[in-house]
Amino acid sequence: MTTPSGGSTPDDYWRRPGTGADAVPNHPPATPPSGPTNPPQSGHADPAPSVPAGPSPSGYSGPPPSVPPPSGWRPPVHLQPAPPRRLPPQDMADLDAAEQRSQRVTYGFGAAAAVVLVVLFCLLCSRVIF
Repeated sequence: MTTPSGGSTPDDYWRRPGTGADAVPNHPPATPPSGPTNPPQSGHADPAPSVPAGPSPSGYSGPPPSVPPPSGWRPPVHLQPAPPRRLPPQDMADLDAAEQRSQRVTYGFGAAAAVVLVVLFCLLCSRVIF
């Protein structure tokens, strides 16, 4: 963190630039330009334009106009991908047998864990009771 030098306060960094001698060059003034002082007194007033006639106060006049590409335009294609290969055939009976084996292993580990938890629960309860 840097400390301000001179007679400036810590809030000076966050303030807008002034319009006097301390104004920053190439920056718009902090206050908006004033409009007409007397509004028209006649019965019909012209509607306000929806698009500003000149550049906006911030200096940004919007994105440049774009031209759409011609219809049917496509980027050039240099390589054609190979057609997809055929997958090997699946042996459904072998897949069912493998699934049943894995299910038995899962149930076996679950049963072993349940037995260990029941034994530990019984040991803890017996210590509390006796």
